Amino acid sequence: MMKKVVLALAVVVAPGLERALANDFPTQARVEFVLACMNLEGGQSYDTLYPCVCMIDRIASQISYEDYTTAETLNFLYSTPGERGGIFRDAAPEARSRIEQFQTLHEDAETSCFVSRRRAGGDEPS
Repeated sequence: MMKKVVLALAVVVAPGLERALANDFPTQARVEFVLACMNLEGGQSYDTLYPCVCMIDRIASQISYEDYTTAETLNFLYSTPGERGGIFRDAAPEARSRIEQFQTLHEDAETSCFVSRRRAGGDEPS
């Protein structure tokens, strides 16, 4: 009887387990992301808060924090100018794949959450 209950519980919980593992971003990382996003959007206000919170929630629901930080680091290093960045621009296909996944994830989140990417100072969206 106990085995049946455990098995039934496992069947019910298992589908949500993957999503729960993917949504493992620490609170501090979420706050830092939202603050940086708000600054890019023109400053801290309610108009910029909600799209930025939506964006990190969407990203966190699709990728684990560990994978996100790896991809974010590779993306940063890839965009480093000069010879130092060249090492990463000539990187293995796996690294390029992670960078593309990171960029696609961000673009999808921006689109889904209506993030306009206005720069502080009133510049037009880029």
